[in-house]
Order: sequence, then structure tokens, then C-alpha cells
Amino acid sequence: MKRAFIGGLVLAMIGTACGGGSGSDSVGGSDAHNDKDIAFAQEMIVHHEQAVVMAQIAQDQTSSDEIRDLAARIEDAQTPEIESMQGWLEEWGASESPDGMGGMDHGDAGGEMAGMMSDEEMSELASARSSELDAMFLTMMIEHHEGAVSMAEEEIENGEWSEAVDLAESIKSTQEAEIEEMRALLQDLD
Repeated sequence: MKRAFIGGLVLAMIGTACGGGSGSDSVGGSDAHNDKDIAFAQEMIVHHEQAVVMAQIAQDQTSSDEIRDLAARIEDAQTPEIESMQGWLEEWGASESPDGMGGMDHGDAGGEMAGMMSDEEMSELASARSSELDAMFLTMMIEHHEGAVSMAEEEIENGEWSEAVDLAESIKSTQEAEIEEMRALLQDLD
């Protein structure tokens, strides 16, 4: 009797893990995900990728140790988050690109996704130096983080998969603290 129960349990777990293509199957049998989780991961990957580029520019071109440190922390936090979200999408069988965003061309996303910089803004940041770069980076990254916080709040409210919701809560908390730090650094520049 006990073997039959365990055998049935194993078959149920295999069925759950292999599941159908409904978009709300569980990953690894843990819990369900929904379209909001997929959209969150797709959009946050693009958002984080741009933040990493901005952080790399700042690290290379600032003369401020505080800004270099902040930019390094942003890159160090967001790079593994990108990798986690890419893994989720792969497990879910979902595309990495959000609908209508055309792959890696992030410039057009500026008008569609909160806090995204245009190609022109990114070029201006890349060509800026010294105190001009510092002010531009802080101002742009505050706006960028505010967009990410808004996206995270939407996932917290509407997402279903616990790992995605947990990441959204972490992003919200971390980036709100960084926004306050950047505002203080920006004030110090004046």
C-alpha cells in the first residue's frame, strides 16, 4: 500500500514537472507562474541590462569614489538578477524579448518602459566626463530606478510565482535605498 502511494506521488510529481503549455504550470513543481511573471522577467531583463551599461560608463568615467562604488554595486546586484530571470524564462519556455520590443534594441523602449533612457541619452552619458557625467548619471539612474520600482510594485501586486515576487520585493527595497543615496550624492554636487 505504501509503495503504491509513493509510486502515485512520484508520477504526480513527474506530471507536474513536465506539465502542459498553459503558461501557469509550475517550475520544478514549486508553484504556478502567470503572464505577469513572464512580462516582469522579460521587461526587467531589458531594464537591468541598460542599468548595467550605465553603471559601467560611470565606473569608467567618473572621478568620484562614491559614484564608482555605487555604480559597481548596481552592476554587481543586477547582473546575477538578469541571469536568474533568463533562467526562469528558459524554464517557462518563454521568449526573452518582450512583445514589440525587437530584441536588444533598447532605444525604442524609452517611451514604452518606465525609466528607460533613449539612445540619445545613452550617447550623451557615454560622452560626458567628470562632474557633468556625475550629475547626468545620478539624475538618469534615479529616473531609471524609479521605473524599476514601479515595475517591481506591479509584479508584487499581480505576480504569482513566489521567486519573481521575492525578486521584485528585493528590487523595490534595494533601489529605493539607492535612490535616496543618489539624491544625497546629487545634492553634494551642487
